[in-house]
Amino acid sequence: MFIDKDSIQVKIGSNAYISLGQYLVEAKYGYYKLFSSDTGRSLSGSMTGTLVGIFPKITLQFRPLTKNELEIIIPLLDAANQTIKYYDPNKKTNTEITTYTGDYEIINKNVISGNTKNEGFSCSFIATKKRS
Repeated sequence: MFIDKDSIQVKIGSNAYISLGQYLVEAKYGYYKLFSSDTGRSLSGSMTGTLVGIFPKITLQFRPLTKNELEIIIPLLDAANQTIKYYDPNKKTNTEITTYTGDYEIINKNVISGNTKNEGFSCSFIATKKRS
């Protein structure tokens, strides 16, 4: 297994997942370090501080979606939390994390009807806890 958009799945039931790869054109994996308030540079220029943890953030670029596809995806994005399964290169295995989503915007150049597609859009899934 390797890092790719097809490895991203969202839990939709107790043991059921939906693969997001079919709706994506790109997945960007970020691993952001959070340091405590004792962090900074001393007068000599040395960096000191405590690493609180690394928080994964997966930013997904969705392709233009049909009305029916939007109706599948939007409830996942609007939920307070999601359980995401993805390939973590640090652990070298598929990993589940709890996330919340960032804001997103859907651009409609045409009225949604039938199979009319919207413009693509992006949304971030941000870990609620540090990577263990």
